[in-house]
Amino acid sequence: MLTKTKIESVQFTDQQALHRLFEAQVAKTPDRIAVVYGEQTLSYEELNNRANHLAHDLQTFGVAAGKIVAIACDRSLDMIVGMLAVLKAGGAYLPLDLDYPMDRIAYMLQDSQTEVLLTQQHAAERYKDQSVQMILLDDTDGTSSVTETRDNLHLQVTGEQPAYVIYTSGSTGQPKGIVVGHGAISNHMQWMQTEFPLDASDRVLQKTACSFDASVWEFYAPLLAGAQLVFAKPGAHLDPAALVQTIQEHGVTTLQVVPTMLSMLLEQGDFAECTSLKRVFAGGEQLTRNLQERLSAILPHADLINLYGPTECCIDSTFWVAERGGTGHVVPIGRPIANAHVYVLDEHLQPVPQGVEGELYIGGAGLAIGYLHRPELTAERFVAHPFAEGERLYKTGDLVRMLQGDVLEFMGRIDDQVKLRGLRIELGEIEAVLQRHPAVQQAAVVMREDTPGDQLLVAYVVCKGEQLQIQDLRPFLTGQLPEYMVPSHYVCLDALPLMPNGKVDRRQLPAPDLSTQGKGTDYVAPGNSTEELIAGIWSEILGLPEVGIENDFFELGGDSLAALKIVALCKREGIFLTPEDMFKLRRIGEIAAALEARTRR
Repeated sequence: MLTKTKIESVQFTDQQALHRLFEAQVAKTPDRIAVVYGEQTLSYEELNNRANHLAHDLQTFGVAAGKIVAIACDRSLDMIVGMLAVLKAGGAYLPLDLDYPMDRIAYMLQDSQTEVLLTQQHAAERYKDQSVQMILLDDTDGTSSVTETRDNLHLQVTGEQPAYVIYTSGSTGQPKGIVVGHGAISNHMQWMQTEFPLDASDRVLQKTACSFDASVWEFYAPLLAGAQLVFAKPGAHLDPAALVQTIQEHGVTTLQVVPTMLSMLLEQGDFAECTSLKRVFAGGEQLTRNLQERLSAILPHADLINLYGPTECCIDSTFWVAERGGTGHVVPIGRPIANAHVYVLDEHLQPVPQGVEGELYIGGAGLAIGYLHRPELTAERFVAHPFAEGERLYKTGDLVRMLQGDVLEFMGRIDDQVKLRGLRIELGEIEAVLQRHPAVQQAAVVMREDTPGDQLLVAYVVCKGEQLQIQDLRPFLTGQLPEYMVPSHYVCLDALPLMPNGKVDRRQLPAPDLSTQGKGTDYVAPGNSTEELIAGIWSEILGLPEVGIENDFFELGGDSLAALKIVALCKREGIFLTPEDMFKLRRIGEIAAALEARTRR
């Protein structure tokens, strides 16, 4: 029996270009509010006009089919205007995270051969040394504009043309660009509207960073259905209290979160008052039955949908509406979306029996075009379909098994790719960057979970002849990697443990000694009650016997999840920190001083 599941082919509209679907909705509801950002709003017609105006400008800058346009701006009305404009001009957009190190952004711009960059005035200085033409999206005096027309453009855009490029972690030490076509994203959007229909009463929260493909449906699902797109403020995606406030303030009905953030939302006492929520989508990590039951207890009217899919298969390939009272520790990843095919195969590309673990292969309408400028890697990961001549399957590297009823359950990975709080990380990329450090001879990175539910990245290094200062590694990495890829703990070894085949035996790598973290800074005791209270909370969350007011949060092993836990505990004690305080100030002394200054104001 072929271990494969698929739903019957669904014939969607022949309007394969994503922006054409949006323009069709504009014609139906021109005066309805389309986008909300704080107090700012745009109607469908206003959004379309602004995007058209910019699209005509982009054409004068040479943007056409196959051209990639980078977008680097805060979550704002400008962001969605820029994305739609690039699509309308025939190009593909490349979203850049403003928090990424400049070296990484420079690599992406060069690798993608981007010639035009859309940004905002406050960020423009960062890109002045890049070989790109800059257009300022918030240019209020109009000096960046060269045209006046706001009419729809009538370019012929097919489903095979690129719509966007998203870079993900790469095992060779550099990120790789994944090119997704209009047909794939249009199929996903139309499946979503069929399966989970939105209407004028719906408000979808856009909170996922634009550099991750999970953000894509947050942008477009509401705009293709006459619903409202509600932007969370910059930084709010890391702040559960701010998310709860936004949901309540705008009556958000549709929310997407990674399970880690869902757990933190459920710990917010006022999350139970988010009664506008009708559906909560979870993805990026395994969804546990316990988390499902907690949500059901607090918001019993809200559906919980588990989503699964790699960027190479356009956001989501399978889904599962969590059943109350289901069995098993984890929620299944479910069945394929419309026009997607999934197979569970062995190493010889042969089907495995039901219930037996195998690698997941995905085919159908959602496949990406491939990896940008990497034909060999594309051929390696998008393999010839063994059961359908002329078609392709994406080799996911994910281990799954088929349960009764043709339902998939995620089991793990077959390689060194991991997901930390929903973010995809190739451990090999971190290792490659570490080995560029002049004092590092060898490096291995693993994701550990020595305490249940507490996942962290740990780097193990073997030094060259000179003595390596461990505290120098973190700043070295932060200059080249996004924050979420920087290990929170570092261990220096005489040699890496090896298996008989010469590969690193990751199972033999020792647990880090948390008590030694951050010892490069002399201990300075808290000097007042606020510092003392914050230091006690840091010690509790980071598992350290004592924390001084001059110790760096990240050098102590802190990460984004620990920061959120600290913010929540401080709030209970009447100390109102923000995640931004933790990330920018990083030391208790500076945080306490900032809090005192706010109080004086």
